[in-house]
Amino acid sequence: MENMILAGIDIGNSTTEIAIADMSGKEPKFLAQHLVATTGVKGTVDNIKGIVACLERAVEKAGINLSDIHRIRLNDAVPVIGDLAMDLISETIITESSMIGHNPDTPGGGGIGVGETIMIDQLDQQGVNKDYIAVVPKIFDYEWVAHVINQSVKKGISVKGAIIQKDDGVLVHNRLEQKIPIVDEVAYIEKVPLQKLAAVEVALSGHVIRMLSNPYGLATVFQLSSSETRQIAPVAKSLVGIRSAVVIRTPQGEIVERKIEAGRITLIGEKDSVSVSINDGAEAIMDAYQKIGNLKDVQGEMGTNVGGMLNGLRQDLANLTGQTSDEIHITDMLAVNAGIPTSISGAMAGEIAMEQGVALASMVKTEKLSIHKVSDILQKELNIAVEVGGIEAEMAMRGALTTPGTEKPIVILDIGGGSTDAAAIDLKGNITSTHLAGAGDMVTLIIQSELALEDIELAEKIKKFPLGKVISLFHMQLEDGTISFTDTPYASDTFGKVVIREESDLTPLPIRATMEKVRSVRRDAKRKVFVTNALRALEMVSPTRNLRHLSFVVMLGGSALDFEIPQMISEELAKYTIVAGFANTRGSEGPRNAVATGLILSSQVKDGVMNG
Repeated sequence: MENMILAGIDIGNSTTEIAIADMSGKEPKFLAQHLVATTGVKGTVDNIKGIVACLERAVEKAGINLSDIHRIRLNDAVPVIGDLAMDLISETIITESSMIGHNPDTPGGGGIGVGETIMIDQLDQQGVNKDYIAVVPKIFDYEWVAHVINQSVKKGISVKGAIIQKDDGVLVHNRLEQKIPIVDEVAYIEKVPLQKLAAVEVALSGHVIRMLSNPYGLATVFQLSSSETRQIAPVAKSLVGIRSAVVIRTPQGEIVERKIEAGRITLIGEKDSVSVSINDGAEAIMDAYQKIGNLKDVQGEMGTNVGGMLNGLRQDLANLTGQTSDEIHITDMLAVNAGIPTSISGAMAGEIAMEQGVALASMVKTEKLSIHKVSDILQKELNIAVEVGGIEAEMAMRGALTTPGTEKPIVILDIGGGSTDAAAIDLKGNITSTHLAGAGDMVTLIIQSELALEDIELAEKIKKFPLGKVISLFHMQLEDGTISFTDTPYASDTFGKVVIREESDLTPLPIRATMEKVRSVRRDAKRKVFVTNALRALEMVSPTRNLRHLSFVVMLGGSALDFEIPQMISEELAKYTIVAGFANTRGSEGPRNAVATGLILSSQVKDGVMNG
């Protein structure tokens, strides 16, 4: 019989894994497996580059050609914006700009205008060598305002935009001969500084501003240096997802402090909707989450840090999937308290203070899954039949059951980069599954923030490897207090430093924190995310919603390879008399490759012995 070769491909948030098997016998004969870093956001067409690279290496290992593969099966990958879905949210203090960013019901016009702020009753007396933004308090009538702007333009005065206190934006705009962007309903117009450079941006109906919500857009408008751009970035961040905004550049020190609030989020559930302030902390947010039933969506307060974060997340995924941001919903969220490094106003040596904030991870689902677009393009590119397999957690379950010593009923916990998944199978083969936000990427983010690291890669290494402190050229103190000796001297740049003990290298940390402090931050971050989410996920798949009614849990995924996470989770689950350990897929692959293996095994069930 001709060989029937099948490839199962698991697109994860962090890695793409492949298993290749010959299906011509009664049982699949696995020929090779391989994994690469996922290219782009999971479940989008950017994944194809990584899939093709992974396939090429896997067929090379299997000793076959790409054209020998008869069919490819992809996991049903829901887009999860890991790095973008997570953000650290706090109040930001701005000392260099004044800002109005809001969503009036009826701003006027569209586009962006940049000029010097001038009171409307002084506009027609100005020269013709500057651009102006008119400032209009409520004492002025809209017809008179429109007349003054029209007359000024006829004189050659360049009017680029207007800021109006009353709800007159459309009324003024309709009477203008030369259209300009107008932001109205600005209640505290007396706080707008005059004779200062300002930018006004209004988006067309149904769209959001783009220039002023982009730090580099602000840098272009105000001709900022790189350090000034970094300082103004929180302003841009808080303006993401709104329809109109004004940003005014003021000399340093003129505005002492202006807070962009951390903001409030509204959790919309099946039973109820609850609004919670970010400043109430992670516990209050997660307590509110428990009360609302299944989460349908989360909305952030406009003009605040959390509003900017959630709107930016929706916009990014909308751009990737070709949908509108209204079609994108947040279906799970994990909030964790985290320390955030904050610059101190007036500091002379870059001193920072640690401020308490909240790290949020969000699970994002779209109305239409873009994975079918991935399968269509991949099929055309490779000229191989491509199909989308079943639910990811169910595929993982099939793969996990190839671990020696496992049988139904069983529960799996798949701990990845962006999400924590759990599934339970009963004696009849019925599977219950859940898909939660927050895993390895969120831990990396918290470590980076709490240790005030500029380099995310360094935070990733701290998460993955144990620490040591080099105390002489031949001695190192390890985390557990023991001393390690070496025959060859350590590199001179590690002397006296806390180092990350990678497999074949030592990376010195460029911070002053002690080894105990770094270890504590790492372990706390893992507990807050991995242990919390493990308990949440397992409770959701337990038939009685009671962890004590579970007996065996098998851990899967890249994070199950971590040097301390499986132990942490096992210790926590032991309190509920649950036996936990990590999988050994097919008796050889450890906790890796379960979904890819499951895709192949489920094809066997689906097709009999895959006769086509």
